[in-house]
Amino acid sequence: MWRSVVTLVFVFHLSACSNAIDEYHTSTPSFELFEYFEGDVLAWGMLQDRSGVQTRRFEVEIRGVVKGNLLTLTEDFVFDDGEKQQRIWSITKNADGTYIGEADDVVGEAIGIVAGNALNWRYTLRVPVDDTTYDIAFDDWMYRQDQVRMFNTASMSKFGFNVGKVTLFFEKQ
Repeated sequence: MWRSVVTLVFVFHLSACSNAIDEYHTSTPSFELFEYFEGDVLAWGMLQDRSGVQTRRFEVEIRGVVKGNLLTLTEDFVFDDGEKQQRIWSITKNADGTYIGEADDVVGEAIGIVAGNALNWRYTLRVPVDDTTYDIAFDDWMYRQDQVRMFNTASMSKFGFNVGKVTLFFEKQ
């Protein structure tokens, strides 16, 4: 009896927490990563700690160049405290429609999967804090709103525990 109850609770918990990419299969407009990011895109975002308190805000100027199955994204960040950062992504589109992303501060590869208007990236980012660095796991979701706008939320975790969230709004220029 108890096994049945525990199994039922576990299955219910998994289904309630599910955010599978397939749920977006029929959502429009379709997410065309290379088409959206080719050229200039502006973004605005914020970081929140694990309790939801906003800790930083930032703006990003993004320039995308497509050559065949490779998208190079140059992201120039300016934070509300004046700090500037640059990240350059090399993103390859695979024959099966998935994406592989690489950047200097990404540990290994970012894996991206698209369905409908959504793209889900999973990767580990090496984040400098004071005199050390932390490897933070990202579960990153992008949602096309229309031809110009896109939303992005990313959950950050360390050792499986939530450490924060990133929220961005994109506008293609």
